[in-house]
Amino acid sequence: MTKLSLANLPELGRKLRVPTYKRESLKPGILHFGVGNFHRAHLAVYLDDLFNKGLNQDWALVGAGVMSFDEKVRATLAAQDYLTTVVEQDNDLSTAHVTGALIDFIAPSDKKAMLARLADPAIRIVSMTITEGGYFIDPATQKFDPASPAIARDGANPADPATVFGFIVAGLKARKEKGLPPFTVMSCDNVPHNGVVTRNAVVGLAKLSDKALAEWIEKNVAFPNAMVDRITPATGDRERKMAAEQFGVEDAWPVFCEEFKQWVVEDNFPLGRPQWEKVGAQFVKDVTPWEYMKIRILNGGHAVIAYIGGLMDIHFVHEAMETPLIKAYLKKVTDEEIRPTVHPVPGTDLVEYQKLIDRRFSNPKIGDTVRRLCLDGSNRQPKFIVPPIADRLKEGKSINGLALESALWCRYCFGTTDSGKVIEPNDPNWDVLQARARQAKDNPQHWLDMAEIYGDVGKHPEMQKLFASYLNAIWKSGAEATVKAYLAG
Repeated sequence: MTKLSLANLPELGRKLRVPTYKRESLKPGILHFGVGNFHRAHLAVYLDDLFNKGLNQDWALVGAGVMSFDEKVRATLAAQDYLTTVVEQDNDLSTAHVTGALIDFIAPSDKKAMLARLADPAIRIVSMTITEGGYFIDPATQKFDPASPAIARDGANPADPATVFGFIVAGLKARKEKGLPPFTVMSCDNVPHNGVVTRNAVVGLAKLSDKALAEWIEKNVAFPNAMVDRITPATGDRERKMAAEQFGVEDAWPVFCEEFKQWVVEDNFPLGRPQWEKVGAQFVKDVTPWEYMKIRILNGGHAVIAYIGGLMDIHFVHEAMETPLIKAYLKKVTDEEIRPTVHPVPGTDLVEYQKLIDRRFSNPKIGDTVRRLCLDGSNRQPKFIVPPIADRLKEGKSINGLALESALWCRYCFGTTDSGKVIEPNDPNWDVLQARARQAKDNPQHWLDMAEIYGDVGKHPEMQKLFASYLNAIWKSGAEATVKAYLAG
């Protein structure tokens, strides 16, 4: 077994693919907030592929973190020269390669270095992967929340930022004062219209301290929308052991992901961009059709199988897909209620796309967990499930399967599975959700009264009737029996 490092790349190159470019020739062009597994399996891989073609080597990545755990992230990656082993697992074949697009990482404790990088004219794109819940959106309005404590704190202390958006505003201010053109701000998160959402956060924060700066940002800074996709589970001892045993590499933080990846981006980069289209990215004028397709069919599909799987004590996602009940439930809900809400997508057959999603969910090598799919429902449900319910209700069409999904989520948040096993907290708002779920056992409407989640959907008579019926059935007969009854209906 060989330790992952620059010095050992020649030896590793006899076992797996390694960078063919010289790391010392790379120059920074992108600062990225949120160097987690998805980023290292997606944006970093697209860049690595370009560099291996001898292209765009002045667009290397500098990582940045603002959370306390990012100190450990930096230390872990620095110890292996910022290299990552990416293991791509198709249903039939697994391959591994080492990526080297990340050349530095700024820890949250080094604010001076962070601000200096943001003001550096070499940095032409600032990108981010900060999860669906990281955009300070008011759940009730689905708009940027300037009253959020972290945002209010940065608004009052613009020269001493602590959030991603605080650093971006400070960096843009420095560039404006120096007469430098602004960098492009690019979100890589599963958020509908993520560029618009990011713009609202940056401009909204700037308004709290400098309205002139906010106006300048609105007029001059580009925030391209993008759809990103690659199933990438968390790394644990299982993955580290597999990297060592199967590929002979000792990597403290390897990334395991599916072979499939997709990136559809609005082509709006005033200071230029890497030629990502040469390695599979797709540039379009309007990302919306691809966003709806992915967020509703894939992310919505994940939600459909997540909570029934969790309540049935199923650990891995592929095991859920091997369960005929869950597979049939996913197909019925997607066929009848989710896919009909997705508008046509250029060059894409939605039925074939759905089959692709089914195959990806069924991949036994990924090791994706049901618990990961159940995570953070309070941020995901309003984006992935509630919108198609709202669309169906407006059209007077059935929402049976989606109402059942909401009831299963509520039952999951009660905190025990059907067998009585305790479900450990799995949401930033777990205490609130659990209290609501316990009250909803006797009064289902109490769950739908969460306006920050359901909005007007929770007030709709059809949703109220179906949700109450399904939740009562789940408590009376169990989740599995309730889904069986739905399928038989």
